[in-house]
Amino acid sequence: MVDHVIGEASDGVQVIRFDRIEAENALTDAMCDAAADMISFAESNSRIRAMLLAGGPGIFTTGHDRGELKAAVERGTASESAVRLMKTLATVDKPVVAAVDGLAAGLGTMLLLHCDYVVASEWSVFSAGFAQAGLPPVAAASLLAPRLMGEHHAFGLLVMGEHFDVQRALQVGLVNRIVAASDIDEAGMAAAQTLAAMPSEAIRMARQLMRGDRRDVVARIDQETAGFAELLRSPAARDALDAFIAGQG
Repeated sequence: MVDHVIGEASDGVQVIRFDRIEAENALTDAMCDAAADMISFAESNSRIRAMLLAGGPGIFTTGHDRGELKAAVERGTASESAVRLMKTLATVDKPVVAAVDGLAAGLGTMLLLHCDYVVASEWSVFSAGFAQAGLPPVAAASLLAPRLMGEHHAFGLLVMGEHFDVQRALQVGLVNRIVAASDIDEAGMAAAQTLAAMPSEAIRMARQLMRGDRRDVVARIDQETAGFAELLRSPAARDALDAFIAGQG
């Protein structure tokens, strides 16, 4: 384990598991860097043919750690580590599966937009109320979420702060399959192993054709990052963000 991120490789699958349960798997900068390193390793290792993102029982991740988000606010810039994780995940050629049990919030939900196949437990809930927190969307969500689920659902998730239960997440395409919580790890690994056993070049070509040129995704991440700094110059947005960080938003 490196900085609360567990990396395990077997049967052609690189598992990347967030393991900071005592803090609801909130992602620190060190965790973002560790996850990005593991994703990069898996991308470059010829023995790895698929990746699996996972959390712990009852919690995928609540997103960016609030203490480190506060530090980013004081600097007036977004976390470089979080941005690096977003861009790394956005640009890999190998398929990525996610196994979600319980809460996925903020950046935790946005990471799923970059996955190819998402398995979720029957108790999973998804949220990403960035506007309520005085923030712009992250991880190119302003581009990818409307593409995936349509503008109305994306607006409800990103702006209105609506919580999507797993059935709604399945309906809008954020989730592929719902399983019992006790089966989540097995189901996620089975999906990843299925991909790992398939012809890798065919999967790579299919992903490229379906996902298109990822330069627009990277450019949108940069736009959202610039928007973060811009919003910090707004007293109203800054107040909303301060309230969120304090746990009152």
